[in-house]
Amino acid sequence: MPEGDTLYRTARALDRALAGRPISGFRSTYPLLTRFNDDTPLIGQMVDRVESRGKWLLIRFSGGATLITHLLMNGSWHIYRRGERWQQPPGNMRIVIENSEYLAVGFKIPVAEMHTAQSLARDRRIPLPAADVLSADFDASAAIERLLACAGEEIADVLLHQEVLAGVGNVFKSEICFVTGVNPFRRVARLAPQEPAMLIAAARKLIHANILEDSGDTIVTYGGRRRRTTRESDPGASLWVYGRAGQPCRRCGQPVRMCKQGPEARVTFWCPCCQP
Repeated sequence: MPEGDTLYRTARALDRALAGRPISGFRSTYPLLTRFNDDTPLIGQMVDRVESRGKWLLIRFSGGATLITHLLMNGSWHIYRRGERWQQPPGNMRIVIENSEYLAVGFKIPVAEMHTAQSLARDRRIPLPAADVLSADFDASAAIERLLACAGEEIADVLLHQEVLAGVGNVFKSEICFVTGVNPFRRVARLAPQEPAMLIAAARKLIHANILEDSGDTIVTYGGRRRRTTRESDPGASLWVYGRAGQPCRRCGQPVRMCKQGPEARVTFWCPCCQP
């Protein structure tokens, strides 16, 4: 599933392609979006801005509506110049937003809804900026409080709670625990006094490091950029532990371990020596 860095880069590229330009075309395979466009035509409106909130993407229109999308496992947004060949078949298209220069195409997007300002404010699924690790309004102290409120849960599971720390996904979960030396199966109540702040700081640092600048017309796809948490230039050494079960730890040489964790059985990777 795309994590906060992927959604941030997607929003940035879409904003460059769409914001400030009149919409010349809108279509969707979702009846509710089509009905909204019939009742309140988007053609002629502007895209005011595109932003990410954790794992959600928000496209704000000048008429006051906001299109929210969640990519889950297989969704993606692509940006094409007019006449450019699509990289996925038309049958995978779910949403198209056009202007005079670009087409933004949402492929296999499973969650797409149109909101008013009022309904968006009521939607508890959308994280507030203060909870988004990539937001300038992120509140680290409040994030620590939310984390500590999950005292009985294992720390790696809590890092995935978007209401606690929006933007962290399964890859970063394991990497955050590794760089802080925290065992991912430790209960929050058993964290040392300094560790909650360390975990929050590591989350911000690692995810921020993966939102480097892209060109304005980049085709945005999930998996299109290799995520990096180490300082190694070798693409094969970009992560500390994630996806490296049985391979030697990059710090101590002991085999990295993997097991499924939590109610959703998400995979967790860790070094038993570096994260006792």
